Amino acid sequence: MTDILLLGQVLWFDGDPLAEAWQRVCRHSSRGGVLLREGRILATGEADALRRDHPQAEVTDYGDALILPGFVDAHMHYPQTGMIASWGKRLIDWLNSYTFPEEMRFGDPAYARAQADVTLELALANGTTTLASFCTIHPESVTAFFEAAEARGMGVVAGKTCMDRNAPEGLRDTPQSAHDASKALLEAWHRRGRATYAITPRFSPTSTPEQLEAMGALWAAHPDCLMQTHLSEQTDEIAWVRDLFPSARDYLDTYEQHGLLGERGLYGHAIHLEPREIDRLAETGAAVVHCPTSNTFIGSGLFDMEGLKARGIPVGLATDTGGGSSFSMLRTMAAAYEIGQLRGTPLHPSQLLWLATEGSARALHMGGQIGTLTPGAHADLCILDLASTPAIAQRSTRAEDIWEAVFPTIMMGDDRAVREVWLSGQRVSRA
Repeated sequence: MTDILLLGQVLWFDGDPLAEAWQRVCRHSSRGGVLLREGRILATGEADALRRDHPQAEVTDYGDALILPGFVDAHMHYPQTGMIASWGKRLIDWLNSYTFPEEMRFGDPAYARAQADVTLELALANGTTTLASFCTIHPESVTAFFEAAEARGMGVVAGKTCMDRNAPEGLRDTPQSAHDASKALLEAWHRRGRATYAITPRFSPTSTPEQLEAMGALWAAHPDCLMQTHLSEQTDEIAWVRDLFPSARDYLDTYEQHGLLGERGLYGHAIHLEPREIDRLAETGAAVVHCPTSNTFIGSGLFDMEGLKARGIPVGLATDTGGGSSFSMLRTMAAAYEIGQLRGTPLHPSQLLWLATEGSARALHMGGQIGTLTPGAHADLCILDLASTPAIAQRSTRAEDIWEAVFPTIMMGDDRAVREVWLSGQRVSRA
């Protein structure tokens, strides 16, 4: 198979710019290249050296466009694609008014597959090459999502959402059926190709202690799976959890008591955390996922990026569609910047890009595999046009360094900024 050499501006990292000075760990080449072989990254470096050392490679030259790893969306709900940007609710009413009626439709395999196809195409159009998604209680919804990703050569994380209370009839399972269906799905899909299974209790209010215990037992039996859920998104949700679990020390304890706290756990939102919860997340190495457009859209609160990273807690970045209001990780980075500004801790462009790529990959325990230009990683790439609209172009012409050039695209960019996407070393066709 012929090697492929992509040329352009290249940006990569030697470390975490949120844990150490970004100036030390960021690498930029104004004339660099990424060499691909058999679906993997073979080398990243200066264009002239790569051309000299690999004269037979097939070259694609993107000029001044920026070559990045594909974006990694660490928390979303593909069944909510059809009702994204629904008006005027907070979390609990939003679930009852919009989410649950839509999720009822996913017992139909054809509908589930159609929505999976739409979601993955929207993700790719926005430069996102990996998604971690909640499905619905229907096994058909999980199969549809994994099949759609497999057909594209796309790495995804997903799992059957489990709920046995506080949800409509038709969206409830039982402790036993949730365990057995999840077990069958993970045995069918976990580590099949690029698929990763995540045990998925939606959140404590929609699972009885018996169901949480069943999910904890399943995770204990399959510890190499991920476990994804929600944590401390809104204050009224936390009060509800307190009423439902009066013996729990806090929200996180409702998971911890049932074996659902661990290093491979992913906890979406995590806005209103108690000191004990922060301590336990740090001690166990569990990851939290920042969902900034969702947190503002449904009025949840302001995530404490600086405080949680200072404790060494892994943090991913996510659209949280459809509670989130955009499929774009560029818009998600912009919202993360805005939330940082409101907290008095604005994020540098390097930190935003790292969160949307390597940071999310590490949260998903896929560091070195995705979200990076490191040799050996999957060749999932996003090529960004840094002058994709007149407004962005006129600003970027004044840039004095790469950060001033890329920041307008982070703040004002959308799918028009995504010039091309590569997935598993193959160029993704654009409609």
